[in-house]
Amino acid sequence: MAQVRKDFKPIVLVSASPRRQQLLKQIGVPFEVCPAGIDETLPNRVDDPEAFAVELAFRKIRAVAKEFPDRWLLAADTLVLFGNEPLGKPKTCEEAALMLRKLSGRTHIVVTGLCLAKTDKKGRIRRCLKASEMTFVTFRSLTDEEITAYIATGEPMDKAGAYGIQGRAAIFATRILGCYYNIVGLPLAKLAMMLREAGIEVTGFWQSSCNESHETNRTGTPLSAR
Repeated sequence: MAQVRKDFKPIVLVSASPRRQQLLKQIGVPFEVCPAGIDETLPNRVDDPEAFAVELAFRKIRAVAKEFPDRWLLAADTLVLFGNEPLGKPKTCEEAALMLRKLSGRTHIVVTGLCLAKTDKKGRIRRCLKASEMTFVTFRSLTDEEITAYIATGEPMDKAGAYGIQGRAAIFATRILGCYYNIVGLPLAKLAMMLREAGIEVTGFWQSSCNESHETNRTGTPLSAR
């Protein structure tokens, strides 16, 4: 198993998203959080969503880089697009309902831009890896009652496109083409490849339990009982 240097400093996640934090925990990557606090106002139309999402992610890193000398920083920006129209986080229940009606019975695109950057001892960006991921999501036709009930849960209000695929909106999607975790906010397979390119092997953070498992087997206790 690949090993990570003992003096490795946690990656700085430039995001306040609880979903991204949970996904990094899921794959075992150590991190600390520092939101960028930049203006994320979306235009009415985006013609190149992948380039736009990557640029937003880079802007987040650039905003905080000087605070973290000699560190790796990770930023992401996820767009939900209805055609060329980006759907941000709804500000009102009425806006959430409008977004969900647009997505009802149609296929939309979710794009995440990723930026992984290394700073020098003065906090200047010396290396920057960029990537993007695109997923196609098809919703079945939603009734007005379903939309009203979903909004009443409060779940849509802090999510782009007014839904969380990992939550109650899971019953809306009939087809997903591409990375599921991209819809949640962080395409994990793409991220792992970026980290490997940076010389950081995700599996190096995992603790092996092989020895413990062998000992358990020798005592005759089935692994399923653990």
